[in-house]
Amino acid sequence: MAFFQYLNFDGVDLPLPDSYEVDMSDKEADSGGETEAGTIQRDVVRAGVVTISVSFSVTKKWLKLLTEFKQREKLQVRFFDPETVSQKAAEMYVDGFKAKLKKDTSYKGLWTVSFNLKEL
Repeated sequence: MAFFQYLNFDGVDLPLPDSYEVDMSDKEADSGGETEAGTIQRDVVRAGVVTISVSFSVTKKWLKLLTEFKQREKLQVRFFDPETVSQKAAEMYVDGFKAKLKKDTSYKGLWTVSFNLKEL
């Protein structure tokens, strides 16, 4: 049985994630805020900026590859967008990378890797 492809970095399909969460937020200008009348004035500069929180259980091979992706300044990311229920592409970078040994094995361990992808 084939699984759904959630993430692709620079043409490389990533393994099935343990968790996958997409956050879409708006970027506002500093000129917004509360008016004298007490209403909120929003000056949205960019709407729907994507942040993805993801975690994987991976072997040493994938740990090395994900660490290499983390070191890149930017990535071409194809991701599953729950808003459109389809694949979407964006330029993103990796932030908050964490690697934790889950279980020691004869194959150099099973690792839990988590990070956030932030849209540029």
